[in-house]
Amino acid sequence: MTALAVSPARARRVGLLLGATGAVLFSAKAILAKFQFRYGLDALDVMALRMALSLPLFLGLGLREHLRGNRTPLNRREWAQVLVLGVLGYYLSSLLDFWGLQYVPVSMERLILFLNPTFVVLIGLLAFGRRVSRREWIAMAVSYAGVALVFVENLHMEGPHMVRGSLLVLAAAFSYALYLAMSGQLIRRIGSLRLVAYAMTVSSAATAVHYLLAREPARLLSWPVEAYGLALVNAVLCTFLPVTFTMGAVARLGAGTAAQLSALGPVSLVFLGGWLLGERITALQLLGTAVVLGAVLLLTRAGANSVPIAPSAPPGTR
Repeated sequence: MTALAVSPARARRVGLLLGATGAVLFSAKAILAKFQFRYGLDALDVMALRMALSLPLFLGLGLREHLRGNRTPLNRREWAQVLVLGVLGYYLSSLLDFWGLQYVPVSMERLILFLNPTFVVLIGLLAFGRRVSRREWIAMAVSYAGVALVFVENLHMEGPHMVRGSLLVLAAAFSYALYLAMSGQLIRRIGSLRLVAYAMTVSSAATAVHYLLAREPARLLSWPVEAYGLALVNAVLCTFLPVTFTMGAVARLGAGTAAQLSALGPVSLVFLGGWLLGERITALQLLGTAVVLGAVLLLTRAGANSVPIAPSAPPGTR
């Protein structure tokens, strides 16, 4: 009787720990990308190394799902969906995100990506005719006002390149929102982990093709050893582990609570960016961040059944 009573509480504690750790680790990829830029890498270089090093882990994840009996066959249309989702969710979104990081502070990048649920709501409205409640409209308006507040403050400190970087990150968030809106049926059919494994494989292939068309392959072997160490940490600690940790949190807490733990990401980056990168932290930035986080948490509660904030994102996103 005692063991049965303790077990749910322990599962919740483990779930909270997994969800919080996953949110912070996934957000920290922006810090690692900034460090890699210092060694002369650009967005495509960072993306190529990240995908190449994380792909074996996700292939292993897909194999594990297969061995555990998750072998639901896909038809041609579903394979086409996997192709589109891989390009949108883990190639285009990640590339735009890393590109934007070349111009904006990490705290601004994560705050823009946190607008993802608002895009999912708007896509549901425009593409599927989903009704948006007054509470959701208010939450979206407040969240965008908070981002505008932080943007103006950063524009004053960082300069006009903030506009380019913010638009790129905004495009990354929108790309991942499309991934979320389109992935629901496939997730129900084959499971989230198997879909992530498939999508990451497609994304890695797309990244390889892009790199071969744009660069000499030998460029990937020309960096200092420190750059590869950062890429390995990015692939393992900030890409693969956050996905598996957050899936574990979803299993123990439910999607709603796990999604709300993602709020720790933007908060952690405000302070990690100041500590590790020397980025300035102002009272106005903290206020804007608090406004956005509060509004998005309100939005996730208001539209819990229709705003699927996937924990594996924006990979890029997540």
